[in-house]
Amino acid sequence: MAWLLAACGDQGARAPFAESRTPPSLDVRFQPPAGWAWGYVKVGDDLVQRYGVSAPHGAPRGQILILPGYGESAETWFETARDLNDRDYVVWILDRQGQGGSERATPWRDLGHATSFAPDVTATKAMVKAVIRPKGRDPFAILGAGDGGLVALRALEEGLQADTLILSSPNFDVADLPRPKGELIRLARWARTLKLGFLRYPGQGGWKREGPDGFAARLTHDRQRGAVQQAWRLANPDLRMGAPSLAWYAAFYDAVDATGRDLERVRTPVVMLDAGQDAKTLPQPQSAVCAALPRCVETRYPKARHALHLETDSVRVPWLQAVEAALRAPSPSP
Repeated sequence: MAWLLAACGDQGARAPFAESRTPPSLDVRFQPPAGWAWGYVKVGDDLVQRYGVSAPHGAPRGQILILPGYGESAETWFETARDLNDRDYVVWILDRQGQGGSERATPWRDLGHATSFAPDVTATKAMVKAVIRPKGRDPFAILGAGDGGLVALRALEEGLQADTLILSSPNFDVADLPRPKGELIRLARWARTLKLGFLRYPGQGGWKREGPDGFAARLTHDRQRGAVQQAWRLANPDLRMGAPSLAWYAAFYDAVDATGRDLERVRTPVVMLDAGQDAKTLPQPQSAVCAALPRCVETRYPKARHALHLETDSVRVPWLQAVEAALRAPSPSP
């Protein structure tokens, strides 16, 4: 299996990194899958982005590329990668720009900073075309989680080919905005124009050791899975993420606007898997987006919180079955 490696110089806190330290006493199901390998992808002048890959023991039945949501690194998805490997699928995970093991645009590694989602889209297309290179004989799917779903949708709107797109708790808006939405967008775009987009909104801070894990933040009902991301962050300072920059907010809403205008271009079958509890915190029109897509089927898990891949087995098992079903038969009806 081939992957693209980009040479990286010593850039201090900004530099990408591959190997992470496994947290002590972490359950084996949350550790790297057997044969896990890291690589880097770089396109033009864009920052280097880290990816990882693992393959099944036998002949693969297909491949899937996972695009995590804000603040997540590939390590958070190791249990899911293991489960899909056990089902004979090759799993690729691409860390988003300025997150996980990817290169940073600022000296502050815990600052989620991006002036545009376009480099994420470009890196996704490069991953598929230059690194994964699906042959067409076996299914190839993209799974976009949270705002990673925006990146995946935009890549398909720009012509990327896949057999199926799976959107897991997709974000088309931001929860708990620090101020009214319209005001925040104007402030974020103004700050970006003045080259001040690297600042956080006043009152929003960086990562804190005493900060809530996924369970305490009500992202999942599963206490053990909810602690996984925080465990990786405690063991690896470079993986720590706090609140995003103002420019990130501007980039997010730019992507929402651009993606929403071109949904009819997405001819790929889409399987949308929604967390029912998101409706209480996220005013996002998942159903409206699905209805606007030419080929989309939506499934909602009423009692689930946002992080479906980290939820209790009562939610996660049917969610994983839906992911596998989409890989096997990528043909949802309009």
